[in-house]
Amino acid sequence: MSEKQKKKKRESLLFKGVCFLCNKMGISVPSHARATSEVIGGIFLAGFAALAIRVFVFEPYTIPSGSMIPTMLIGDYLYVHKSGYGISKYSFPFVHPSFLQGRYFASQPERGDVAVFKVPQDTDINYIKRLVGLPGDKIQVKSGILYINGTAVPQRQVEDYVETTASGRIKKTPRFEETMPNGKKYFILREGTDGQQSADNTEEFTVPEGHYFMMGDNRNHSADSRSSLGTIPFDHFVGPAKMVLVSVDSSILDIWKLHKIRYNRLFTLIR
Repeated sequence: MSEKQKKKKRESLLFKGVCFLCNKMGISVPSHARATSEVIGGIFLAGFAALAIRVFVFEPYTIPSGSMIPTMLIGDYLYVHKSGYGISKYSFPFVHPSFLQGRYFASQPERGDVAVFKVPQDTDINYIKRLVGLPGDKIQVKSGILYINGTAVPQRQVEDYVETTASGRIKKTPRFEETMPNGKKYFILREGTDGQQSADNTEEFTVPEGHYFMMGDNRNHSADSRSSLGTIPFDHFVGPAKMVLVSVDSSILDIWKLHKIRYNRLFTLIR
């Protein structure tokens, strides 16, 4: 078989694949379209490549709330590594939940990771929190201090977090550097240092097998595994958040307003 014949055969197979997909979607393909099969094939391959990147490599994610301040701000747009923990049904956009069960090519999350996930009670919404508890861990917060398996996670108070509220008022919040047992360090906020604020004291939670305990860095302003979200099954993880791509002190539609961009946050790694 000559190279020209091989090329025609490949184009024919590709065109048949495109026709099959179109028929499944209820789109009719006229017979004269065979003359443009190479163009259609190119579009098909480009679409497949875009889907592969969307599934296995990259997903943009927007921070809609302040539960992860100071690590992430409202208006941050993130790079999430989709296959960082392997592949699950939530790696694929627009598929039925029964499409894929379990997790494949799995890589275990670590304490201190910032991750995007879904909760079993509502899989249409993405959440982002910090992982503080592994399967089998006993987690408790006492007087604002996180305890893992009965041992306090060290906190060191640093300079206050300063922000300007919508009303123009300057607000200062105590900020602490927290150090996980694996040595990972990051900053958290606590509304006070007396340990008597909202969510500063909890019951002891035991993390079930195959689940993880997630908390927001803005400890007194986060709905997380301490309350409504519960522990998160491993196959509900989307992936670890790696980088702030752009940050806008407003809607992304205002990105053209250069004074709205937080230039000091562009392409910053998430720790």
